[in-house]
Amino acid sequence: MSGSMYVTCLDLEGVLVPEIWIAFAEASGIPELKRTTRDEPDYDKLMRWRLGILKEHGLGLNEIQETISRIDPIPGAREFLDELRGICQVIIISDTFTQFAAPLMRKLGYPTLFCNTLEVSDSGEITGFKMRCPQSKLTTVRALQSIGFTTIASGDSHNDIAMIRASKAGFLFKSTEQIKADNADLPAFETYDELLSAIKKELV
Repeated sequence: MSGSMYVTCLDLEGVLVPEIWIAFAEASGIPELKRTTRDEPDYDKLMRWRLGILKEHGLGLNEIQETISRIDPIPGAREFLDELRGICQVIIISDTFTQFAAPLMRKLGYPTLFCNTLEVSDSGEITGFKMRCPQSKLTTVRALQSIGFTTIASGDSHNDIAMIRASKAGFLFKSTEQIKADNADLPAFETYDELLSAIKKELV
């Protein structure tokens, strides 16, 4: 089967770019915001908690976008993506939001991104969020498979495990020791060269 029938599905934060909320926690001096899907598997609960903290501190989308504008992809991520996109289709599936991800997509060469949308008031306050679909990563992988694609998936967090396990091949990348221990049967890599090599083997 040729590489054209394959789609590699990648997580964004922690895999290609640093965690946006950790960067914002450091920039704003609010350490509680460092909590991510590596720590809290329930994304809905995590986001509602984050929005509560932002409201409490009077922070909105403008302040977060200012921090994001200073974030660069993880070294080597752009080159990895460029090479991978040369051998198969690639979709980044993330639980982040269009309003956060746009500047980062430019720095990554505008790869295809499936993510969610924030609800923002005229004053810039983030009032809520709209998820694209339930269990967005797993749902997307299954939808791709239903139209004839074979999926390969990689991510670092709790919310990536379902899409990794549902794919023909799946890999943990730059994950935590706990997640690796809990999923000891999944290959785990730390470098883009290792991940690229593992994906290439699946495309044969």
